[in-house]
Amino acid sequence: MKNTMEYKGYIGSVEFSEPDKLFFGQVQGIRSLISYDGATATELLNDFHEAVDYYLSHCEAEGSEPEIAYKGSLNIRIGSELHKQAAVYSLNHNQSLNSFIEEAVREKLASAAS
Repeated sequence: MKNTMEYKGYIGSVEFSEPDKLFFGQVQGIRSLISYDGATATELLNDFHEAVDYYLSHCEAEGSEPEIAYKGSLNIRIGSELHKQAAVYSLNHNQSLNSFIEEAVREKLASAAS
């Protein structure tokens, strides 16, 4: 089971409030708050689509660029010792630290998919 959904490149979370008997979520990976809800899965999905469409049309009307999530650049905090070990490993294997981390993430995701 997934706890996310995707529309027009935006990833939305899916959560459930038992006391309210309501599904809800928000778009992930951007600073703008785009939230949505619904009493059923269909209502949640429709409200998610409407919220993203509203955000995009609001940006267009304001003449501003919509935020793009997951642009391919991120800052990570892994601790100084792990950072050092990764840097030394990548140097010893004639690759950049960035390519080493990308490779490690790809390998982890591939093994998770199997």
